[in-house]
Amino acid sequence: MDLYLQRLQDALASATAGMSAQDLARHPDGKWSAAEVLEHLYLTYTGTVKGMERCLQAGRPLANPPTLKQRVSILAVTGVGYFPEGRQAPSPTRPRGMPTEQVTVELEKQLAAMDEAISRCEARYGKRTRVLDHPVLGPLTAHQWRKFHWIHGRHHVKQIQRLRSART
Repeated sequence: MDLYLQRLQDALASATAGMSAQDLARHPDGKWSAAEVLEHLYLTYTGTVKGMERCLQAGRPLANPPTLKQRVSILAVTGVGYFPEGRQAPSPTRPRGMPTEQVTVELEKQLAAMDEAISRCEARYGKRTRVLDHPVLGPLTAHQWRKFHWIHGRHHVKQIQRLRSART
């Protein structure tokens, strides 16, 4: 597995280690629970896999040329590691009520599937090719997709850690 995605998998495992289904489901009013955060991440991985598969089926990258604003956003997130707080998740990535037990099992599988799909696109189109548009950031290379998921996941790991510490 890619280094960024392995770090992400390890961070998620560490953040949720020892949490019961009740712990994962608990949340402050108006905020997501740890299980909902995990489902959100699962949905982002699923979306990335689908996008990478579309690229492979099309036989070409599906990325558009980046705008100046997108270049700056991509640099901020995948270059500097900055992830803005308070942005609402795109609707396809919002939790839908996946059972806690299912999301904890499926998350790791989907992360591995995403790593494999990104790797296949990178092998086919090259390391420097922007393969697919991110819905907010714009066109990313395979490496930038991996780094995005690490930075995004790290942001949510911190949320899970705060939820975890609030239970004690």
